[in-house]
Amino acid sequence: MKGSKWTAMTLPIALLAVAPASAQQPSMTSIVQPGGDIPDDYSPAPAHADHDRRVVMVPMRDGVKLQTIIIVPKGAQNAPILMGRTPYDATARSTRTTSGSMLQALPFENEEFVRNGYIIVWQDTRGKFGSEGDYSFIQPAVGPLNASGKDHSTDAYDTIAWLTDKKNLPESNGRVGMIGSSYEGYTTAMALINPHPALRAAAPESPIMDGWIGDDWFHNGAFRQLMLGFIARQTGAKGFAQMPSHGGSDDYENFRDAGSAGDWARARGFDQLPAWKRIAENPAYTAMWSGQAADKLLAANPSDVPTLWVQPIWDQEDSYGAIRTFEQLRAAGKTGNNHLVLGPWFHSQVNRAAGGRKTGPLEWDGDTVAHYWCDIVLPFFNEHLKDGPASETPVATVYNTGEDRWEKLSSWPLACEAGCQAPLTPIYLAADGRLAFEAGPTGSDRYVTDPAKPVPFLPRPFSMQNSVYSPAWPTWLLSDQRHVDGRPDVVTYVSDVLVSPVRLSGAPIAELIARTTGTDGDFVVKLIDVFPSENATKPELGGYQLPLSLDIMRGRYRESLSHPSPIPAGRSQAYKFRLPTVNHVFKPGHRIMVQVQSTLFPLYDRNPQTYVPNIFNATKEDFRAATVTLERGAKGSRIWLPIVTPDTGNGTGDALPGSE
Repeated sequence: MKGSKWTAMTLPIALLAVAPASAQQPSMTSIVQPGGDIPDDYSPAPAHADHDRRVVMVPMRDGVKLQTIIIVPKGAQNAPILMGRTPYDATARSTRTTSGSMLQALPFENEEFVRNGYIIVWQDTRGKFGSEGDYSFIQPAVGPLNASGKDHSTDAYDTIAWLTDKKNLPESNGRVGMIGSSYEGYTTAMALINPHPALRAAAPESPIMDGWIGDDWFHNGAFRQLMLGFIARQTGAKGFAQMPSHGGSDDYENFRDAGSAGDWARARGFDQLPAWKRIAENPAYTAMWSGQAADKLLAANPSDVPTLWVQPIWDQEDSYGAIRTFEQLRAAGKTGNNHLVLGPWFHSQVNRAAGGRKTGPLEWDGDTVAHYWCDIVLPFFNEHLKDGPASETPVATVYNTGEDRWEKLSSWPLACEAGCQAPLTPIYLAADGRLAFEAGPTGSDRYVTDPAKPVPFLPRPFSMQNSVYSPAWPTWLLSDQRHVDGRPDVVTYVSDVLVSPVRLSGAPIAELIARTTGTDGDFVVKLIDVFPSENATKPELGGYQLPLSLDIMRGRYRESLSHPSPIPAGRSQAYKFRLPTVNHVFKPGHRIMVQVQSTLFPLYDRNPQTYVPNIFNATKEDFRAATVTLERGAKGSRIWLPIVTPDTGNGTGDALPGSE
């Protein structure tokens, strides 16, 4: 009772005490409103930024709108436009920081253009991130493989038309240049097919041009299975999808234990990805691959747009596209507007700040990346987008990786099979592990290649988990090959110590004459510069085996890329394929080395060495060891080297006499 009485008596008093304070409060409204707390548009740019950042949905001819980010220097008038089209998130690509300084806010590769007053444009490609429409992985040009009526060429054309309309961007001078690396290099290259008249210059860097012959997905038919994660990340979501788990810290074990590359992919749900299914159903060079090969499309439809084709010498991802497109366009008669830059870099190294003084173990005399932007790219774009001054861009600007200097050449390559200043020179596999410029007696060497014990492409452990930019990945093509030299399944041939310099300028060609006890098999050839065994200044380079050029060929494609056939067991066959381009001098005291093997794992999937219709579907029982025999002698195995006189290219900036 006391408790009840107390409550009844004190409640009114308590209410009276609260009432006056409540009467003084403003009326309350719900803070939960339609739309929530996230606005449609927000920019953290400071109020006093030196640039305007505009996000525009630019309409394409079919009504689809592409998110386009335009960064304009305040007060700009009659300014040229630099555009990049990306599937990697234009918002992120255009935002290094949220600084009010345009120079600090934009990515490193835009710096020199910002300093020179350019308007910078980044655009999400169709179907990715902020853009509408459907995304197609490495979308082919309109034609038999693309009946949609739109592609990267038409989207670039429509975007340029919008940007150069004065009512949309009154600050511009109506001239556009495009640049980009890797996939962004591909979108840049595709804009050259039926280009908009306002596209005045382009620089495809490491573009993906033929994904089967020598860029990201295959090399001469051998599948680059470490790129599987990229396929998932790029096509599994409109943004970036999660990378599939590799399961362990060593991809050597992960992929070997999984079985075939197809088994690995299927176990991770890749059958949900249309892009993967197309790849898995087309292991040969079918019309799907040849029909979308952008180098062939451009050679058949060459443009007049001045173009820099940029090819890193040690490009671990796209070593084929830029240089082969350059060669094919010049062969098609477009000699005046196509130029080559061959730099001492790995893939996209030119887009890394302060990254040009060193590549792997090699240090350069100066910042090669700064030179690229300041002395090659910017003058080229200024000439064509700002009326000069003339850049005097030579046919080829190439780095001599042996003598550590840039060279300007009026023709490229300097040595090749036909039509160059010099023919290719054979160097023969000889007895006792020697290389010789004269064919020796007939003979052979053999090794056993076992899919259960493949040759690692890098010292173990190695993992591509989380990113294709694993610390060891960018420079693996410069890794010391002593980590496999001496394995019983790696055959090594080496020259005598050189007493005079030997210069290579072009693409070596491997020609192996070999027998195998299997009915299929791969062949890897490496051209290596062996440094002197002692180096007191840089001990880590003593005896270093530096790869200059290496590649792989899947044996079933020895006669036809599109129609594979079993290898006749025990019968000699020719395996001839091009290696990546070099511009290098072997110095006196060095030696030339060639290594031959049949696996490069887990970068490339294992060949079961038993012929099956589709290696992606090979079973555990199909994987068998085989004995490979390399033939020597006048009709035996050799490497065709692009040897020229050592003093070719004076490095002074003066073009040399050439074919033009």
